[in-house]
Amino acid sequence: MDTQVKLQAIIDNIEKVMIGKRHIAELSVVALLGQGHVLLEDVPGVGKTMMVRSLAKSVGATFKRIQFTPDLLPSDVLGVSIYNPKDMAFEFRPGPIMGNIVLADEINRTSPKTQAALLEGMEEAAVTVDGETIEIPKPFFVMATQNPIEYEGTYPLPEAQLDRFLLKLKMGYPDILDEIEVLRRAESTKPIETLTSVVSLEELIHLQQQVKEIHVDDLVKQYIVTLAQATREHPYVYLGASPRGSIALMKAAQAYTLLKGRTFVTPDDIQYLAPFVFSHRLILKPEARYDNVSAEDIVGRIVLNTAVPTRKSEAL
Repeated sequence: MDTQVKLQAIIDNIEKVMIGKRHIAELSVVALLGQGHVLLEDVPGVGKTMMVRSLAKSVGATFKRIQFTPDLLPSDVLGVSIYNPKDMAFEFRPGPIMGNIVLADEINRTSPKTQAALLEGMEEAAVTVDGETIEIPKPFFVMATQNPIEYEGTYPLPEAQLDRFLLKLKMGYPDILDEIEVLRRAESTKPIETLTSVVSLEELIHLQQQVKEIHVDDLVKQYIVTLAQATREHPYVYLGASPRGSIALMKAAQAYTLLKGRTFVTPDDIQYLAPFVFSHRLILKPEARYDNVSAEDIVGRIVLNTAVPTRKSEAL
């Protein structure tokens, strides 16, 4: 199978379970290809957990789930060293973060200390336990979920951790016809149980390497930086997208370009992905909340009002 066929096979496989959510499946694959992570925010019951499980099954990955609760400890995520009296030595018992695809379910329900336990793993693909650095098996992908409605007993994610997520996605409710199809498929069986892998982990790692070969023109890089700068200068924004956000947008665009079967990134790719990459990285001023303006609104307006650089206007 060539690259395009493999990637479409993954998305088609996910669609056997996730009806009417092809764009979410595509963006999840984009994050996986770009070696980033996803924050999936939506109300309960719309299929957030099923999306992660479907993705893991489609690529034959080891799936681990962490159910975040207020009493969860960092060692419950990373693992712990236990003394073995037989061998008279400590043995490391890996935690659930040691998987290929990890579901961090309701991540905002645990303490900041435990949330921070994910930081090193998400950024470095390694964890430090008892002073020893342990690499996480590759590929490594975290999809975290959170409920935006219930705030009682939750701990909002700090900006440092939000910045670790390549994309922030919202699933939304299915339309009437899609929901009827969901009922029809769930009537006699669970669709997730029928899924099999369509690519191997080795093939996935090779696809991730191909992303790095996608060409990004200097003008497109200038466009990315111009958009990032505009978020920092917007009157409603206290802190805009960081340089890490600019890198994230470029990597996401490279992965999206590979998914679409092209060899170079276009400004249209940047415009489509910018709200998913930048919005959760912005810290808004109180005026924005008073005027009912969201981060997504701000990024959308910036994209709409920022001219695409041309050769004549090239400044970098």
